[in-house]
Amino acid sequence: MPRQTTARVFSPEFKVAAVERIVAGERVRALANELKIKPQILYRWWSAYDREGVAGLSRPSGRPAGTGAGAESPAARPRRPRRGKTRRTTKPLSPEAARIIELEQKVDEQARKIGDQALELDFFGRALQHIAASRPASGGRGARASSP
Repeated sequence: MPRQTTARVFSPEFKVAAVERIVAGERVRALANELKIKPQILYRWWSAYDREGVAGLSRPSGRPAGTGAGAESPAARPRRPRRGKTRRTTKPLSPEAARIIELEQKVDEQARKIGDQALELDFFGRALQHIAASRPASGGRGARASSP
């Protein structure tokens, strides 16, 4: 006979603590395993927290979200951490710094070209040495040519 389980009820404080750990950067799956909760529940709490703040976690899950006076403004809530690639915020470069970067890139490109040319010169120099070494020696002036 299958065992029947009752739905667990979590306090708003418990929900807020869990979501704040996620917002701080903790991984949802690891937190779900630790709290013995399905990750979908944590994602649902996180979404409600993003939409309505703490007020979104204090109401029963079946009740529709209202726009009560106690709801926090979206600007007051911390943002969700970005998953995957994070965008770096950098200051715009000064014209001088941009020019320096451009010139360094040109120098790198020219250095690569010089390296390629050096390899080609080395290759062709060795090829000429190989050809000169494989040519039969002539008998001097007036000697018969090496090839007919």
